[in-house]
Amino acid sequence: MNEANATPVLLIDDERHLRITASQTLELAGYTPEAYPSAEEALNILTDDFPGVVVSDIRMPGMDGMALLREVRRRDPDLPVILITGHGDISTAVEAMREGAWDFLEKPFAGDRLIEMVRRGVEKRHLSLENRQLKAELHAQRAAPGPRLVGRTPAMQRLATMIQRISQVEADVLLFGETGVGKDLIARSIHERSSRSGRPFVAINCGAVPEAIIESELFGHEKGAFTGAVERRIGKFEHANGGTVFLDEIESMPLALQVKLLRVLQERSIERLGANEPVALDIRVIAATKADLKAEAEEGRFREDLYYRLNVVTLPIPPLRERREDIPLLFQHFAVVAANRSGQEAPPVDATGISVLLAHDWPGNVRELRNLAERYVLLGAAYDYRLDALLEGADPGPGDLPLSQQVELFEKSLISQSLASHRGRIPAICEHLGLPRKTLYDKLKKYALKAEDYRQDTSA
Repeated sequence: MNEANATPVLLIDDERHLRITASQTLELAGYTPEAYPSAEEALNILTDDFPGVVVSDIRMPGMDGMALLREVRRRDPDLPVILITGHGDISTAVEAMREGAWDFLEKPFAGDRLIEMVRRGVEKRHLSLENRQLKAELHAQRAAPGPRLVGRTPAMQRLATMIQRISQVEADVLLFGETGVGKDLIARSIHERSSRSGRPFVAINCGAVPEAIIESELFGHEKGAFTGAVERRIGKFEHANGGTVFLDEIESMPLALQVKLLRVLQERSIERLGANEPVALDIRVIAATKADLKAEAEEGRFREDLYYRLNVVTLPIPPLRERREDIPLLFQHFAVVAANRSGQEAPPVDATGISVLLAHDWPGNVRELRNLAERYVLLGAAYDYRLDALLEGADPGPGDLPLSQQVELFEKSLISQSLASHRGRIPAICEHLGLPRKTLYDKLKKYALKAEDYRQDTSA
């Protein structure tokens, strides 16, 4: 069983023969047992980032298993603790589950049962540690000045280094990247890290402003410059004086206006429509495009002289599929943001969900990933938090259903999650959901859920 990868298992029992037998079973399965006769000795070597699970007898001299469980939970609530109980000691087992035990083994137990329980506990521990690391990285990202660049791949590290360098020099920048890669965030990052951070950051989508008014929008106009110009208007460039102008989708700018933009870049001044006097500008221009401007220039759709003027510092932004290792971190980041904004919580993504994230091609890049994370938080319960269903829209969306059915979907998903988390153990599920046993049975019948279906591992 290579998947164990020598993960440590802390084994605590005052019976020497059980320690030997259980250790041999764990070793054959590929784990690294660390056996101790007392809880006190085991606690002395337990670290905060222990990557395995704890397996302990309940009845021991000195600190017993229940006291050990409470101490482990105090130190690290995410560390799975499996307790070994005597035959027929149901009340103790129920108490242990209430105290937060991951599971319990009843003596005598088969080796396969021990291995299966440890395997599931280790999987849960690895997910917990990974989410802990992701949250720590997100916290570090939040502490950095300016907009957060989330990612730890070499591509993102190179991008962060380039942003830091570019922000410290006075040069216009051309950002190149596919739709949804975050060109606007990169532009804002450059601005916020520069000496212009206290001045305006003015973003203009060249593809969204009607051609008839774009010149007035950018350069402003004097009173009476054209019909309807009842007063002087300051344009975007002049408003950004001292700061940064971000021209998104610059490939969409009309050719006639490109001539005037070239003059602005060269002379650092503008003339309002209807005026004769130039207005001096102190601005940095950041342009962004998803098109190959050189090819566009060769086809006559973009001015070649403007292309070469913009191409002094070009910053390519990698698509999401070229930095897949960042996808779980980004998803967690967007889910945390969505949860904070909506006041709703969603469970951490499990191994199956991470596989779905990594397998998708992400044509919409970071924007698509952010939208998925928001759906996961807001609508995930109705899809049993299955990312494949949320991604593909396999089932009708809850918004298409009456409110009563939406509530039932949500309730069913919560009960299903609890069944899976507690592997069909009714007392633990009642405790977790705060339901009387009869009420839970009624709801299981209503939603055609069977506790026994969750008592076996069905994971791939």
